[in-house]
Amino acid sequence: MRKIINSTYITLDGVVEDPHLWPSLGVAAMAASHEIQMELLNQSDAILMGRRTFDTFASAWPTRSGDMADRMNSLQKYVVSNTLREPAWNNTQVLASGALEKIRALKEQPGQHIVQYGLGQVSFTLLEQGLIDEVRLWIHPLILGKNGPRSPHFLDCLTTQFDLLGSRTLPNGVVIVNYACKRHP
Repeated sequence: MRKIINSTYITLDGVVEDPHLWPSLGVAAMAASHEIQMELLNQSDAILMGRRTFDTFASAWPTRSGDMADRMNSLQKYVVSNTLREPAWNNTQVLASGALEKIRALKEQPGQHIVQYGLGQVSFTLLEQGLIDEVRLWIHPLILGKNGPRSPHFLDCLTTQFDLLGSRTLPNGVVIVNYACKRHP
């Protein structure tokens, strides 16, 4: 069975939105970050996203080149959305009605991991349904405070427990924490 691995950037105050707009942490960890992201992409043969994450990624990745962009652009992409009709990003399939059943079926198919980017309503539903196997949080050492969202990000998520699989600290202070999702009977 394939694993769904969520990989998300998050601040100390729980912000996940628009990481490309956060203050720079410098270039000290660029090579290590790239290597870790490429490792996950090379272990995966599909990307799963919600509509907002898809819109952000689809506006950026198709215009880029290089090994990470080439890998992102070549992978099969699945977008959970009831409003997206004709995605312009290549290899994209929209999962509208029956998305959970389709995702369960994807997990049952042979293949590599499915990486899920973004941490929002799609992720919360997948966690609730026991479909996410691992969460990799890239914890950025910054607080956006007044410049962040006005409501707690995880407000709509059910209580979820995790087992620590490992962690790694990058030279710029980002800590990558890998958790396995606990399964409840």
